[in-house]
Amino acid sequence: VLYAYDILTPQLRRFLAVCVAAGTQVLSCRADRRDAGVLRWPQASARVELQRAASWARLRLESAGGRPVRIGIVVPDLEQRRAQVARVLSATLSPGFNLPGAESASPSFNISLGVPLTHYPLVHAALGLLALACGSVEHARASRLVRSPFLRAAHSEAMQRARLDAALRRRLPARLTLARLIAEIGAARIAVPALESSLNQVFALAQNNARRPLHDWADHLAALLKAAGFPGERTLDSTEYQTLAKWNQALLELGALSRVAPAASAQEALSRLNRLCADALFQPEDSGAPIQVLGVLESAGLEFDHLWICGLTDEAWPLPARPNAFISPALQKKAGVPEASAETALELDRRITRDWLGAADEVVMSHALREDDRELSPSPLITAVVEGNLELPDYPDYETVLHAARALEPLPDVAAPSIDTSASVKVRGGSRVLSDQSACPFRAFAAHRLAAVPLEEPAEGLDAAARGNLLHALMKGVWDELKTQAQLLAVSADELDAVIARAAEAAVARVRRDIPIEDTLAALERRRLAKLAREWLEIERARPAFEVVASEDKRPLLAAGLVFSGRIDRMDRLADGGHALIDYKSGTVTPKQWEGERPQDPQLPLYAVNSAEPVSAVVFAKLKTGGMRFMGYSREDKAIPGVKQYKNWEGLMGGWKEELHRLGSAFASSEAAVDPKKLGQTCRYCELQPLCRVHERFSALTLDQGEDSAIADEGGEEE
Repeated sequence: VLYAYDILTPQLRRFLAVCVAAGTQVLSCRADRRDAGVLRWPQASARVELQRAASWARLRLESAGGRPVRIGIVVPDLEQRRAQVARVLSATLSPGFNLPGAESASPSFNISLGVPLTHYPLVHAALGLLALACGSVEHARASRLVRSPFLRAAHSEAMQRARLDAALRRRLPARLTLARLIAEIGAARIAVPALESSLNQVFALAQNNARRPLHDWADHLAALLKAAGFPGERTLDSTEYQTLAKWNQALLELGALSRVAPAASAQEALSRLNRLCADALFQPEDSGAPIQVLGVLESAGLEFDHLWICGLTDEAWPLPARPNAFISPALQKKAGVPEASAETALELDRRITRDWLGAADEVVMSHALREDDRELSPSPLITAVVEGNLELPDYPDYETVLHAARALEPLPDVAAPSIDTSASVKVRGGSRVLSDQSACPFRAFAAHRLAAVPLEEPAEGLDAAARGNLLHALMKGVWDELKTQAQLLAVSADELDAVIARAAEAAVARVRRDIPIEDTLAALERRRLAKLAREWLEIERARPAFEVVASEDKRPLLAAGLVFSGRIDRMDRLADGGHALIDYKSGTVTPKQWEGERPQDPQLPLYAVNSAEPVSAVVFAKLKTGGMRFMGYSREDKAIPGVKQYKNWEGLMGGWKEELHRLGSAFASSEAAVDPKKLGQTCRYCELQPLCRVHERFSALTLDQGEDSAIADEGGEEE
């Protein structure tokens, strides 16, 4: 008996013919068609359509009053939208599903389509540990392993391992081996004895990497995991337990390959295991969920009390013909392959559509009207269905429920204990304190009073901070030898190349003391720095005469009774006896950042008002290939090429002193209000949003404003 067979392959037809010839009776049947109430409901977008389907399913489930009910939701492109479907249904059917301690999957719905086994956390952790044991992994994967719940004593050492992870982020490279990880854990001096012991056992077992049959590798990889205490000390939930069984099956499949595959190395065996897990679509067993989310073919022949079919636009339904690219289309048509031609594909989809119309007592067919700026039309297979709509409750999300139940007591608390400035208190953080106070008072308080810092993320190669250090060290090395523009003009090209080469070598060596840099990368950086220096020194040649009197000079800086430590990139003595403060920059800058209330970058103004030498120019030196130039303000006209004369120089200095005093006083009095200067720009790259919870005060739309116009908001670069 063939039930609900829409497709009969040539092989199956031949088999059935043999059955008939042998005297076997072959019958075909399908579910009785129901006299369904059918409705076509257009939706504004695909996401709205999915949310309405979720609300409809919840309403039908609640209306059942506890009696058994079968609800189906069909999503034609379920494979591409599986993650979105799971999120939307979970948020509607199980508000709070993503809270700590919540079940990993909702019991009220089941998605028929599985995902690769590698997507499950337990398998991801196992493969990550084996990759680390057999070679090296990226830092993010090692970080997850340190905090993984699937290793020995993960629960009892959870807090120490979290602290360890934060510490290791400041020490580890972007990619590391197991030996390096074990060494750094020991150097971090954070007590995680179970983790250390487990990793050492894994390391000891992992040393035997000779080529061997795959069934030996399957046993060896299982032994490595056992040495690490996999799958952990806590009781696995149902999904994890089933995932572990599937993982063990994958190991058995790896071992079975030894019958057809030659002996392999550790990396080759692990690569095969990764492929086995990536190719294995896995879905934990359904525990009788009343709501079934299905693809098109999975829905064939099934019966429901209520059925909703999504995504029935003319582009998605009927499905286009998809003949096999490796077989002649004529042969496929002759064999009756349904998707070999547009005609047979259309006929199959018509049958499926007719089956949907009689598969439940209530059938809702929906389609989106728009996708971004494109208008969409319903599938021609459903245009005959009567259009209408349903009254559905507006189910609130978890955040809305919490806010609705709140009993708030306002406690204005925007000031912390103040700092006593009567005795010139030294503040850690340098001029960055005032920059943060200007950007947002809470940022300054959190970063420099609470010592709140983001978790670091090791970068591949050199990050922006390391490149900035290289740039400053390069310029210091060059001017420590040249000292004056006259000397720059006097040296020969060969002598200048030698000066630059020595400065580049010293700069790279200085950074390598703190950051491990491979020899190849170090050589590339030396060449890059040399090219940068030669291009920049051509700009310096065109200036009026000057002498470099300070380079990377550390000085105490005062503002409102606070003492900050500062380091002046460079100070030049000009021909008129005045001095120019120069700050090296490689990014986008503008002197507008020094102006107005709450200046964005008060570093150079702070240096200027604290200088014992008479300052007559404050300048950015922009060292960026193709855009090198000076930018800033000077007291005299044409003191430095590209630097504008500021007519009221004394007024500029006085205004800076007053604004810096105000910022320093605000920090000393511990003003800590969440008050970003420019919402879109100030908050976009701030790492403290989880702490200040700025999204609870301002909408996400407001916070995102200004994303593409940050430089325009600051006045743009000076031309």
